[in-house]
This record gives sequence, structure tokens and C-alpha cells, in this order.
Amino acid sequence: MLAVLERVEGGYRAIYERHLNHEVEQVWAMLTENEKLAAWFTELKVDDLRKGGYIKFDMGDGTFEEMEILELTEEAVLEYTWGEDIVRFELSKESEGCKLVLNEKINKLTDHTPRDLAGWHVCLDVIGKLLDGKAVHSRKDEWQKWYEEYVKSVAVLN
Repeated sequence: MLAVLERVEGGYRAIYERHLNHEVEQVWAMLTENEKLAAWFTELKVDDLRKGGYIKFDMGDGTFEEMEILELTEEAVLEYTWGEDIVRFELSKESEGCKLVLNEKINKLTDHTPRDLAGWHVCLDVIGKLLDGKAVHSRKDEWQKWYEEYVKSVAVLN
């Protein structure tokens, strides 16, 4: 399912929603434990898991971007800076697992925005597959398919 994209005061918002047949604790571990985080987003590493702490993004050239954790509620909310934007993961228990919501606050739309949106989309799908014990095949093919969809979605907002 595509993220819901909308204009909001001060920019835009993308909201992704996934229903996972796994306990909140398992999904939280995917977001916050480095060995599990590396399985779906190799460039990210939790450096200091607390409000005011940091998640590091490996730029691939020997440098790292520090992204400040703005809000943290154990097994419920993880929010941090993402460049000029903000990403917020919210988990809530459901009768058969949990709901995972990713809310990205986007300052301004750029040519790169659809790339990021497709990237988050695929990452969330990969989290689900990993938790289900399924193999993850070509992320690139999946990304390309979703990228084309997000190009259209972003164009509607411009």
C-alpha cells in the first residue's frame, strides 16, 4: 500500500501503515537493535538510544550523519531527524500482532523525494518479510516499481 501523501502546515507528510502479525517487542527490536536494524537498513546504527541520543547514517565515504532522537517511548515511539525532515515510527498492539506507522515530515519536495519514499516503502516491506522468516530477494526491483508510483504521487502535490 502506498504511503498517504499530504500537504501540511510547514511542508508535507507521508504516512505509511503496516499491520504485522508479530508482537510489538519484536518489531521494536527491528527498529532499535543494531544487528536487526542492519538486516533491513544497513546504513543505520543506533548510537545512543534515548531522547537526545543519536542514530548514525553511514554515508559510505567514511563519514556519518548524526540524526538526533527527538522522542522515544519504549516499544511505542521512535522519532528522529532525517536531514531537514523528521521520521517517526509508532507501534501499537493489535489483536493479532501490531500496527507499525511511519510518519515522515517533509520540509520541501525535491527530485529526491520519490526516491526516499520508495526506499521507506521497501524497508517497511522488508521488515515484515524478515519477521515472517521469508527471504528478501531483489530490493532494487521492488524499489524501482514503487519509485515510479511515488513519482506520480509527488507530482500531484506539486
